[in-house]
Amino acid sequence: MKKILIVEDNHDVRENLAEILELSGYQPITAENGKIGVEKAMQDPPDLILCDVMMPELDGFGVLHIISRNQRTADVPFIFLTAKAERDDFRRGMSLGADDYITKPFDETVLLQTIETRLKKSERLKAASAPNGGSGSLERFINEAKAMEAIRHLSDNREVRIYRKKDPIFREGDTPRWLFYLEKGQAKIFKTAEDGREFIPRLAKAGDFLGYLALLNDANYTESATALEPCEIKLIPKQEFYSLVYGHRDVTARFLKLLAHHVADQEQQLLDLAYNSVRRRVASALVYLYDQGNKEINLLREDLAALAGTAKETLIRTLTDFRESGLIDIHEGIISIRKIEHLRTMPN
Repeated sequence: MKKILIVEDNHDVRENLAEILELSGYQPITAENGKIGVEKAMQDPPDLILCDVMMPELDGFGVLHIISRNQRTADVPFIFLTAKAERDDFRRGMSLGADDYITKPFDETVLLQTIETRLKKSERLKAASAPNGGSGSLERFINEAKAMEAIRHLSDNREVRIYRKKDPIFREGDTPRWLFYLEKGQAKIFKTAEDGREFIPRLAKAGDFLGYLALLNDANYTESATALEPCEIKLIPKQEFYSLVYGHRDVTARFLKLLAHHVADQEQQLLDLAYNSVRRRVASALVYLYDQGNKEINLLREDLAALAGTAKETLIRTLTDFRESGLIDIHEGIISIRKIEHLRTMPN
């Protein structure tokens, strides 16, 4: 019996959905808000998730963001339930990785057909990745393990360079010669506009590779990287990187996943810049840093503004507002998060 998790804050809608699914031969599991929904999904991954968009504690976008980044739940089909039919909501949900949308009030037949279609597609994908039945899953696991082992060995016994804070690692337009492995420290990856302003799509932490986009594209760097703090970086010659990627299909698949994740993140950032308010963008930047493991955020205001896609002065005013609202503390320039879920669900 397929398990379907229903994340819906409206009691009547939630119970109605559970009854329909139970009568249709599914095992419904219910959660009254996004936070509880995430907890239940992590404890016992369902076969499909039906999730409302507008909810207290954690909205549907936040639920999908967390679910899609957890290995146990990343492949679970995700369908949004919403009474809102604005185009930007649809686009944002699909860009985050949602499989489908159902608007409320919903037709029971359409609901069940959509669920059935998504479950069948999920089964086909699983079958395609496991051609020999159960042994295929074991084979995939072994190949994945071999790929990770090969990638780990890629950084063994390499030249280590020390970068001081603000030292450039590579610059936009340069020809790549190395794959960089960040052993210690933190770095920013950024693009520079014609007027000199920076936009930071992401930060890199210990254990991350840098510069693989240009190597995979066999092109010059389209972005720059600079140390945010003292860093130790291992340099891997590009020919050795190519030998491993082209000679090991599972390693190729691993780096393609990194590439796809990078593209999805950039698409989401473009949508955020286009549709989100400054408060929402600044809140998202703080959440991103918090989820990266930065419980205390000690980042230059210029860099934090570049990460949020706003001006430094606007960022400072927004941070002051967040502090007065009790969402954050600021002591000697260091930001401490007090109410992370409020920042995750910051209204637009």
